[in-house]
Amino acid sequence: MTASAADPRLKGRALKRVALSEETIAARVRELGREITASYPDGDLLVLGLLKGSFIFLADLVRQIERPLHVDFLVASSYGDATVSSGMVRLVYDPETDLAGKHILLVEDIVDSGRTLQRLMTLLNERNPRSIEICALLHKHIATELHHPTRFIGFDAPNEFLVGYGLDHAEDFRHVPYVASLQ
Repeated sequence: MTASAADPRLKGRALKRVALSEETIAARVRELGREITASYPDGDLLVLGLLKGSFIFLADLVRQIERPLHVDFLVASSYGDATVSSGMVRLVYDPETDLAGKHILLVEDIVDSGRTLQRLMTLLNERNPRSIEICALLHKHIATELHHPTRFIGFDAPNEFLVGYGLDHAEDFRHVPYVASLQ
């Protein structure tokens, strides 16, 4: 399925193809919510979203998790306006929530190189959580630098630059309700 340049959300730009429809994403997010609910039967759960890309996924996901939880955010930057990670991870916002003794579910939009997540996992583990796991909407399975497995994966992603459903290119396309590859 192609994304038409006639879609007013695209500012006249055509996308190569729609990789995941809005309906497909919604169904998988419901399934992930059930999996996460079953995986955390007790203890404090903090869902920690990696901004900006995860915000739409995180909002939909936490509404599908049927247990008490708290939400906070991290902001890290490694892309700028490029389509390839620079490799330099900069932490722009650090959560103020105490992580000690809590189950931490780090929510990411896409696992690509793994550099950002590896740096964050190291930082978060130093704060003595009860457990820490990664949940990603998309996983490219090319993350040679990530040494912690991604426990919850929405979809395997093609090795393309993807936008929509929170993912962007130079801040464009985040609001598009599906995931598409950029031309």
